[in-house]
Amino acid sequence: MKAKAIGANLPVPQNRDEAAETIRAIGDLGRTISRLEADMNDELAAVKERFEARAAPHREAIGEKTEGLKIWAEANRQALTGGDKTKSADLGTGILKWRQRPPSVRLSKVDQVIERIKALGLTRFLRTKEEIDKEAMLKEPEAARMIGGVSIGSAGEDFVVEPFEAELSGGAVS
Repeated sequence: MKAKAIGANLPVPQNRDEAAETIRAIGDLGRTISRLEADMNDELAAVKERFEARAAPHREAIGEKTEGLKIWAEANRQALTGGDKTKSADLGTGILKWRQRPPSVRLSKVDQVIERIKALGLTRFLRTKEEIDKEAMLKEPEAARMIGGVSIGSAGEDFVVEPFEAELSGGAVS
């Protein structure tokens, strides 16, 4: 039994003119897909906007009810948590929770902060990052290959089809 040749059922151009026509067809198909994607995104944006508008009053109501519930829960926190023995209270229809956010560090003008840290001798707050410079290895592949655990792979080759695409200038036609 003879195995089928790869690509036997594919349309293969037989000459330069057919190859050029195939590239044009690929470009046409790609532009059709781009138009379909643009149409889809236009429709999705309109649908999202419509539903966001419908959801806005509900979000506002949730915010107001949550804020009111928070005021009540804070006023009754001792009773709800058994004198702060728990961090939550089950009300049957849902649970109220009090959670501590972890501390965070916010920085502004990082360069100035680094200089101040150095000036104050608090270098324990500075981190030095050590990493391998792959770009340098690519510049000296023979030397890099001598290092155990390093291999320099082939750049390889890709087949790329770029149909001609002209862009509109956007200006007025004179």
